Amino acid sequence: MEKKILNYEDLLVMLDDFLREPKEFWDTFYEDRSKDIPFFKVKGPDENLVEYFSKGLAPKKVLEIGSGPGRNAIYMAQKGCTVTALDISEKAIKWARERASKVEVEIDFQCASLFDFEFEPHSYDFVYDCGMFHHIAPHRRLTYVEILKKALKNGGLFGIVCFNTEGALATSDWDIYNERSLKGGIGYTEERLKEIFNEDFNIIDFRRMNKMLQSDELFGEDFLWTSLMQIKN
Repeated sequence: MEKKILNYEDLLVMLDDFLREPKEFWDTFYEDRSKDIPFFKVKGPDENLVEYFSKGLAPKKVLEIGSGPGRNAIYMAQKGCTVTALDISEKAIKWARERASKVEVEIDFQCASLFDFEFEPHSYDFVYDCGMFHHIAPHRRLTYVEILKKALKNGGLFGIVCFNTEGALATSDWDIYNERSLKGGIGYTEERLKEIFNEDFNIIDFRRMNKMLQSDELFGEDFLWTSLMQIKN
């Protein structure tokens, strides 16, 4: 059947075809749990997330996107949050459910793309993303921000962890499509990252993640940015 561009969604799907199919990639990525991947080795949450909670963050309803093996979702559930955690990889969700079961916490894990996920608008106090944003193609960033705005309550908070330019190349948006590759993720300068969110969010905290040892209970790598933001009314 002939593919046509008749609306904005058709355009997004066409641009998706320029790049790798994400579900297959991430299922392969999570297939071997023994790989030497930093966040495979650490079961505990992100060090910045723990800091946010220690300083008074206490959301009732949380959406975590790109939840992976469930480290942060489990931590927030243990803090009394009602957590929905999304990941596109069935293998990641399976691993996360096993971990949650071992510590006896209830989390609504869903194997779904953020861009297909259906939710009640303006129902989340907090949305958290550790490691998904830098794997999103430029054309999907626009939808990503709109989903955040739709998901969060008035005054809701958004937390993000993503590559700085030591974590990945600062590949330009144009080059991604010219070369048909995200090259393992996009490295963001502080200016580039803030430019994406400044219009819709007030930035409360922005810093480099503190590096933690893999033997530590918390996860942290200094090739990542961390930021906490509040949606503008």
